[in-house]
Formats: sequence, structure tokens, C-alpha cells
Amino acid sequence: QVQLVESGGGLVQAGGSLRLSCAVSGSISSLNVMGWYRQAPGKVRELVATISSGGSTAYADSVKGRFTISRDNAKNTVYLQMNSLKPEDTAVYLCNVRSVFQTLWGQGTQVTVSS
Repeated sequence: QVQLVESGGGLVQAGGSLRLSCAVSGSISSLNVMGWYRQAPGKVRELVATISSGGSTAYADSVKGRFTISRDNAKNTVYLQMNSLKPEDTAVYLCNVRSVFQTLWGQGTQVTVSS
């Protein structure tokens, strides 16, 4: 069974940085899109960033210039480098991997940014 294992969340002060990681355990299609979503209490889940297996990236306007998504295809791992964090970035961050065969979600990791 394929699973996504996230790590790297935590508590940080505004202006600080965190790096999230999401490793895929198991076999998945090499053609896929990896991404990060987030969900704050009382709010809908929103897309943060995605990266294709070819390296094309997309970002939510709210994180452009502050967050960077990257991936290591050999390790089946996706990263989210988050800089200049703001209190409004506080949320549970969820890893997502999708291909024509399947869509997978991680369990989520909490990111809390204090003012």
C-alpha cells in the first residue's frame, strides 16, 4: 500500500522559515504531480503549490515569492521551503500526489506561525 509520510511542521515566529518534506513509500507512476495543500480551522482546503514530474511549478498567489516547492524523483520526495512566514500561514499542511492511476493524501502536518 502506498503511503505519504510528511515531516517538518512546527511552531515558528513570524518571519521565520520551515521546510516540509513528504516521502512516498511504495510504488507510484513516474508521471505524477506532487503538491501541498493547507487547511486552516473553519476554512476550506486550499492549494499551496504543485510540481510536476517534469519540474513545472505553480503557486497560490498568497505564497508566491515566499515558498518554494521542489522534488527529488529518485527519492520520491517533495519538499516545501517556507520563508518569511506569516500568522495567516498557520494551517495543517497536507501532501498530495496524483497520477492517472491514483490520488494520494498525507496525514497532514501542523504549521503554526506566531505573531
